[in-house]
Amino acid sequence: MSDAPGSGSVTGVPTATPAAASAADVAFAAELASGAGELLLKLRDVLGFSDPKALKAAGDQQANDYLLGRVAAERPGDAVLSEEGKGETGRVGTERLGADRVWIIDPLDGTREYSEAGRDDWAVHVALWQRGLGLTASAVALPAQSVTLRTDEVYAVPALREGKPRIAVSRTRPPAEVEAVAAALGAELVPMGSAGAKVMAVVAGTVDAYVHAGGQFEWDSAAPVGVALASGWHATRIDGAPLQYNNADPYLPDLLVCRPDLAGPALEAIRGTN
Repeated sequence: MSDAPGSGSVTGVPTATPAAASAADVAFAAELASGAGELLLKLRDVLGFSDPKALKAAGDQQANDYLLGRVAAERPGDAVLSEEGKGETGRVGTERLGADRVWIIDPLDGTREYSEAGRDDWAVHVALWQRGLGLTASAVALPAQSVTLRTDEVYAVPALREGKPRIAVSRTRPPAEVEAVAAALGAELVPMGSAGAKVMAVVAGTVDAYVHAGGQFEWDSAAPVGVALASGWHATRIDGAPLQYNNADPYLPDLLVCRPDLAGPALEAIRGTN
């Protein structure tokens, strides 16, 4: 058993140990993410885009119901933390804190993009956290791109591209940390939608880094980070600290995912902003 590269923790618990995941759990995570994605695509076709608010609400609810229903039926002993969960399956739940296995789920990451015709930068996140191991099985579906990335497939870090590095950022104004990294690396900023889409763009080699400092929760990053670490990409907090999941408070506000060779310069640039 080995930890994912870059996943070490000062607490002794790694961010991720993808090698410890069972084949059945990885397959289940991928099936869940892909199944919810298919549901969301069909819902888009049925409802259309004339009422974005209604489409967002229906997408969140139906994808969440599908995912929680499958976990309850097929992994009845496991706990759940879902963005759209209520009670014990949501952010106020406490049973998961004593559980050995917790599914961390974002049924629809990027509701804004989902509700806009023609956009494909939205995702479904499914990750399994296990006590003492951190994240193990993870999958991220990009339904409108017809792809699901998972921790048992290798997405190798490619050779550094010619020209400027590219940094994925939110579609709103990037925070100071992002501007500092871009200046240090001589990089260009590439606006994108959901966190999952941005991290998967790094893993696919479309961009070289994703820097976020505007506030997130565990479900925003767990599955994307699990997939990234499984293939050797760098993934930490923006101060270089390890990402930790299944906390009592699931607020996890910042994130750096990038090529390993860019991690040092990026972290140094971020430190200079504080």
